[in-house]
Amino acid sequence: MSFLVLLGIIAVVAFYAISIYNGLVTSRNGYKNAFAQIDVQLTRRYDLIPNLVETVKGYMKHERETLEAVIQARNSAVTGLSAAKANPGDPQAMQQLAGAENALGQTLGRLFALAEAYPDLKANQNMMQLSEELTSTENKVAFARQAYNDSVMHYNNAREVFPSSIFANLFNFQAAELLAIESPEKREPVKVSFS
Repeated sequence: MSFLVLLGIIAVVAFYAISIYNGLVTSRNGYKNAFAQIDVQLTRRYDLIPNLVETVKGYMKHERETLEAVIQARNSAVTGLSAAKANPGDPQAMQQLAGAENALGQTLGRLFALAEAYPDLKANQNMMQLSEELTSTENKVAFARQAYNDSVMHYNNAREVFPSSIFANLFNFQAAELLAIESPEKREPVKVSFS
C-alpha cells in the first residue's frame, strides 16, 4: 500500500514538473510569436521607405543628405531587425533594434519636416498615400510592440516565480528583453501631416 502511495506522489510531482516546464516553453514561444508580429510590421515599414524616398527625390533636389540619412537609417534598422529575429528577447539584439528604430524615426521626422516646405510634394497623390500607409504601419508597430512586451513580461514572470524559477534555471530559460524606446517623445509615431 505504501508503495502505491509513494508511486502516486512521484507521479503527481512528475506531472507538476512537466506542467511547469511546458508552461515556460509556451510562454517563451508566445513572446517569440509576438516578436514575429513586430517583424511583419517593421518589414512593411522598411519596404515603404524606399518608395517614399523616390517620391520625395524629384521635389527635394537640394536635400540629398536628408534622403541619404533616411536610407542609411532604414538599412541600419533592417540589420537590427535581422539580429533581433535571430534571437528574439536577446538583450543586445533588442537594444540594437530599439536604437536603430529611434534613429529611423528621427530621420523620417526630419524628412517630413522638410517636406512641409514643398507644397507640390505635399499635394502629390503618391506622397499622401505613402504617408497614410506609414502612419497606419506606425500604429500597427506600436500595437505589436505592446503585445510583444506583454508576452515578454508574462514569460519573465513565469520564469522568475517559485517553483518555476528552479526549472527555468535548471533548463536554462534565459530572461527576455523588452523592446523599449528610450524616451516618451520617441514613443510617438512619426507625425505625418500634409494638410
